[in-house]
Amino acid sequence: MYASKEAFIRDNAYLLVHHDPPDLPSLANTPRNAYLVLELANSSRGHRLGVNGLAIDSDNAILYSGGRDGVVCAWDLGLDLSPNAAPISKPLPTTFKAQTLAHTHWINDICLAANNTALVSASSDMMVKVWRPDSAEEGAEPATIGQHADYAKCLASPGPSSDWVASGGLDRKIHLWDLNGGGSKLDIDVRGESVAEKGSVYALACASSGSVIASGSPESTVRLWDPRTGKEVTKFVGHTDVLRSVLISDAGDTVLSASSDSTIKLWSVTAGRCMYTFSMHSQSVWSLFSEDPKLGVFYSGDRAGLVAKTDMRGSLDEMDDGLSLAVARESGGENGGGGILKLVAAGDHIWTATSSSSINRWPNTNLDEVAVPDVWRHHHHHHRHGSVASKHRHSSIHSVTSGQTPPTQGRKDIPSQSFLRLSNTANFPPPLVSRGSDTNTITSLGTRRQATEVLEAGVEPIHHLPEETVEGQCGLLKSKLLNDRRRVLTTDSVGEVVLWDLIRCKPIQNFGKSNIEDAEPTVNTLEAVAPWCSVDVSNGNLTVVLDPFNCFDAEMYADELAADEPFEFREDQRINLGKWILRYLFDKLIDEEVKRDESYRARLNEHVDRRLAQNRANRPASIEIPPAHMNGWRESDSSVTTPRANGSNNPMTPGLGIALATPAPLNSVLENTTSPASPAVNRLSIPGNRPSVDKEDYFSTPIMQADAPKPPATIAVAPETPAENPADAKEKEAANGKSPSTPFGRFRMTFGTKKLGRSASSTAEKPALTEEQKAAATEAGDNSENSSNHEKEVDDCFLGAVQRARNRYDAQLTDQAERYIETQLCPSLSSETPLLKLPAGLKVIIQEETSGGSVEVYRGTIESTGEDTDAIEGKGPLWLGDALLLNQLPVKDPVKISFILHPWQDSLPPIATPDGNNRLNANRMLRVKKILAYVAERIDPQDPENPDPDALKPEEYLELYCNDQLLPHNMSLATLRAHIWKGGNDIVLYYKANGRKEIPIPPPPELEPSESLDTAETAAAAAAEPAASAAAPGTPHPDAQ
Repeated sequence: MYASKEAFIRDNAYLLVHHDPPDLPSLANTPRNAYLVLELANSSRGHRLGVNGLAIDSDNAILYSGGRDGVVCAWDLGLDLSPNAAPISKPLPTTFKAQTLAHTHWINDICLAANNTALVSASSDMMVKVWRPDSAEEGAEPATIGQHADYAKCLASPGPSSDWVASGGLDRKIHLWDLNGGGSKLDIDVRGESVAEKGSVYALACASSGSVIASGSPESTVRLWDPRTGKEVTKFVGHTDVLRSVLISDAGDTVLSASSDSTIKLWSVTAGRCMYTFSMHSQSVWSLFSEDPKLGVFYSGDRAGLVAKTDMRGSLDEMDDGLSLAVARESGGENGGGGILKLVAAGDHIWTATSSSSINRWPNTNLDEVAVPDVWRHHHHHHRHGSVASKHRHSSIHSVTSGQTPPTQGRKDIPSQSFLRLSNTANFPPPLVSRGSDTNTITSLGTRRQATEVLEAGVEPIHHLPEETVEGQCGLLKSKLLNDRRRVLTTDSVGEVVLWDLIRCKPIQNFGKSNIEDAEPTVNTLEAVAPWCSVDVSNGNLTVVLDPFNCFDAEMYADELAADEPFEFREDQRINLGKWILRYLFDKLIDEEVKRDESYRARLNEHVDRRLAQNRANRPASIEIPPAHMNGWRESDSSVTTPRANGSNNPMTPGLGIALATPAPLNSVLENTTSPASPAVNRLSIPGNRPSVDKEDYFSTPIMQADAPKPPATIAVAPETPAENPADAKEKEAANGKSPSTPFGRFRMTFGTKKLGRSASSTAEKPALTEEQKAAATEAGDNSENSSNHEKEVDDCFLGAVQRARNRYDAQLTDQAERYIETQLCPSLSSETPLLKLPAGLKVIIQEETSGGSVEVYRGTIESTGEDTDAIEGKGPLWLGDALLLNQLPVKDPVKISFILHPWQDSLPPIATPDGNNRLNANRMLRVKKILAYVAERIDPQDPENPDPDALKPEEYLELYCNDQLLPHNMSLATLRAHIWKGGNDIVLYYKANGRKEIPIPPPPELEPSESLDTAETAAAAAAEPAASAAAPGTPHPDAQ
């Protein structure tokens, strides 16, 4: 167990980041997906979830275990397990030797191979891996030797000198894998005869000679296969439920099979039939183990936790004379929680694995030293008189059959309740007895069936408690992602609740033994953040899954961030969560790529130096300089442009633009509308502050870097505006008057309308093109494309991002041979991704998505990503390279929310357009205080030429209400919709003054005398509408319906 709660909290985090490729042209036709798996420093020793696999190296006294947490452990037993070892009264305790995170999903089976120097594991992540714990390379990771198309369920290894291992999976395949990484040596299709799905391989065994492989499946059939040809040798039918375990003798002539039908069957390959059915178990038999080359002695474990040892040595005709003992029973077995998932035995000990994270060691029982209870000796003698079947089995039984009273010295007295009947036809123990309160009391029963039922109900194992427990760790069982999507609550197997920070990959608060439901209200916040990750604890660790389709969707405001180190940020700057964590997960990789880029450019610049030197050598002795202002020449005071810093022109998050969302007359909105005729990629706000004295609306002012040298112009988002001629739009924009700036920032409002109709150019029917015209147009397009400066195609992997940069270098050398090459790599700066100090031991695993699941293509740590640059370049996804090296994220339209603004009880001027339209939309991250600033600009504009430095901020004298609730200034539209409005239609908001500043209300416009009579009724109706809506601030305005 952990020495302290802090140790558990430190070591129990496991972060999985799942990445699928974005919908980019370069990835449009590829199914490639990638995962990133991260785990904290794995200093914990032991499993966190149930143990599914056990394997023992008797020569070196090492026990190996594979768990549902994906970890393989090696344990030093400190025992002498040789056959002739002297018994030890007090064995040394088991000690931890080594462990590795081999898989990202459950490990279903393990086995030893290559003279016990290699441990092979099969997992639900579909991978088959080999781990060599004694490798000369310290800390060597498991190597992948094979991959199934579905869960890999079981393993089998032939003789110790063999160079292959067999694996079976739910893909209905048996593969023979080369242990040295040579791939599959043979594939065997084991599809079910009647139902193909029932051909899944649940159990596998291989003769030590390598001559035959036995498999078991849900179709209740044992099949034998030739590993040289892959052909089926024979099949055994007789079980009535799923096959759970299979053993095969070294010679390949005998097979044992265990099934969920509670029986174990002995099959003769030579005779081709079942020789005996063992029914000493009353529950599903899950595991078999034998050290006997001929399977004369074997161990079995069932769902109820019972461990039985059976001796059937002797003639097959005397199977009813066999002996079976209930050696031990795992606790919790009555409800399946202590079911024996795996067992192994060596020397005087048995080890069992269950759904618990601990492994138990039990004393073994030598059947040659078992003394039969006195009350059964006469009965056993009656049935065994003259039998020679057990002469080589055990001396105590042999003594009884010869009519002699066995000596008690050197033999162990076993309680009668611990003897198991091999079957209903077995002669021992007696079938017609019932056990009373006294162990040696015999009571007669009426039928054999009644006796069997009583015997099963009264089974008592020899050992109730293990002699040692190899303690496991506390695994996580449940999780709850909080509203901010940056923190998660988890509870473990001992009931402790811990709060984790997903960004920093560490726990931040321990609630002790509690319930998640009780802890959640104390730490949850009123927020609504876009989904960017999901969490999972199915493997006992905290797993975070990132999908590239949405991992860049979530943002947080920089002023809400508790950074590891102070950093400067602009007002209302936002941090992209997915981009932030990826930047520092691959920090070493980025550093290495920058170094390689510098080296590559240095070689290119050597060519530039030689070209410049050559030009200097060939320069003329003198040149004539034209006079100033002569023939178009003029003086210039510009200096050489300083090369931009990395990341200085990086795209930022979409701007906060507001557009008019309800229909309105075209002439009422055109003068403030930007044409939407540009491509969709340009409909996002491009970072930049326009150094203009003209008015600019805050809501379409994008977030950009504070040190951007020359930002491009802002393109406002107005998706619902009608199409407009770009030339007309430019003329109108030049003619438009801009409203003044305010102390709260520059403002520019973009109003848009829903489509009011098609333009003449769009509605006019276009003439059909002839075939000649189409061919000419195609040829012209090809010529134009060839003549243009298109980038070359790049590899569909991480290396593609590097190739893009180098292609631009090559193009510059061609076009501007005398200009030094400047870097094209621009990883994000600390201003947009503040410093993160992640645990150095975090493991990074990149996987690909396949039809059956995900498969691993790379494994390393945060520290090793720089050293593994070549591997990541070849196996990492292209979108990851673009994000890390070029700071290019997948283009995505911002999510907008529509809302309606009303003055509360007509206490302030309205902001609606002349036609009464007050329906707006804006980015979901827009804060309440910026909505108030927008309102203030329209009802209380400031003089841009004479700003008042002591003027109140809009949020200081204005308030915003929704559903009669006063809204906090920092609440976003997304949070407002999710927690206050709680509806899918337009949000209805009311603004009012708090009395700190007097805002004049302009008088209503006077009607002309000629209009007064015609519009009296209309004016009366218009005056009644605000009165009705003012009765309740939460009542929607009629125009909003």
